[in-house]
Amino acid sequence: MNDDSLQPLEAVLFDMDGTLVETEELWGEALSALARQLGGELSAGARGRTVGTSMPVAMGILYADLGVTRGHRQRTDDARWVEDQTAALMGSRGIPWRPGARELLTAVRDAGLATALVTTTPRRIATIVLDRIAAELGHLPFDVTVCGDEVPARKPDPAPYRQAMAALGVDPRSSLVVEDSTAGVTAGLAAGATVLGVPSLQSLERRPGLVLRDSLVGLTVADLAELLDDGAAVELPA
Repeated sequence: MNDDSLQPLEAVLFDMDGTLVETEELWGEALSALARQLGGELSAGARGRTVGTSMPVAMGILYADLGVTRGHRQRTDDARWVEDQTAALMGSRGIPWRPGARELLTAVRDAGLATALVTTTPRRIATIVLDRIAAELGHLPFDVTVCGDEVPARKPDPAPYRQAMAALGVDPRSSLVVEDSTAGVTAGLAAGATVLGVPSLQSLERRPGLVLRDSLVGLTVADLAELLDDGAAVELPA
């Protein structure tokens, strides 16, 4: 890569569920509970395919896995039930950080970089997590938050990340996306950013522009900046 094409790191955009906080498992529990209400069991393969997707997509995967047909109103009610159940689990179980996430987020803010939270989760559920993060850190550490019900298309479409970058006023080439799912990685890359992939419940395949790491533990802002300098051609040690 030529020096003229290098971009300094200006912004870090974080996914929420499974990336910053350990909430993916709660969504899985709620989906599995719905499957049992519908008379079946959600398979491990189907559950894996729902990770990082929108609620309509997740519902479609669940129905196909169970071999059931639901009408429009039933689908809407089912999705609402899963969201409410997940919110209840967040309240009863707590919302733990993913390993290294709190430390990295704090370091990014202390370095003066722009930050965004970009999640497929609807605002009413994301607010539960955002309020908990703000209470723990003493402030909300994001300049911009974009939720799944506030975008024209959800991940894997690049629209959520493009919307966040536009709101931050940053070039995609100077932006780093941190994700845990295939849908999120696809969205970040399509938006023109370098993506740091840290799998949680779903394995990620290597592809140009994606750097894989086992966890966020020990990562520094300097490490993140090197990803852009190297054109995401290297993989950081775990």
